Amino acid sequence: MAANVLFFLRPKIKVAYVYSHNTLRQALEKMKAHGYTSIPVLDNEGRYVGSVTEGDFLWKLTAEHALNSKAQERFCIKDIMRSDFQPPVNINAALDDLLLMAMNQNFVPVVDDLDSFIGIVTRRDLMQHYYNQAHDENYKPEPFTLQGGGTKAQPI
Repeated sequence: MAANVLFFLRPKIKVAYVYSHNTLRQALEKMKAHGYTSIPVLDNEGRYVGSVTEGDFLWKLTAEHALNSKAQERFCIKDIMRSDFQPPVNINAALDDLLLMAMNQNFVPVVDDLDSFIGIVTRRDLMQHYYNQAHDENYKPEPFTLQGGGTKAQPI
């Protein structure tokens, strides 16, 4: 069986994300709680609209002199978001396209045909798959499942 995007997908339910209307404080708290350095951003309808990084927060907060928690509530994620950062891949994309994208970003957001966010593929999971494949000719990829513990879904 050939691998496709679904074999590597960490579903939305297992991934932390923020909404574009969330405050900087809310997003920073979520990133800190999950240990993320970058996090997907969704709109109110659940569509992927971009990602934000620790650096995005740093530049905005220092430019606005908003280093305390109260000041961080004045700004929303949409004020700092870069929509062209970490572009998504469609669930039906070719594996080669996914690999090319993963070469330039730690995680690749995955969307359906309506641009709804359905999860991520991490560069680590792709590398692990190809390492295993190169070292075991009998290796068969298994899809990520919601049961069985799994690993913490981190897009970093």
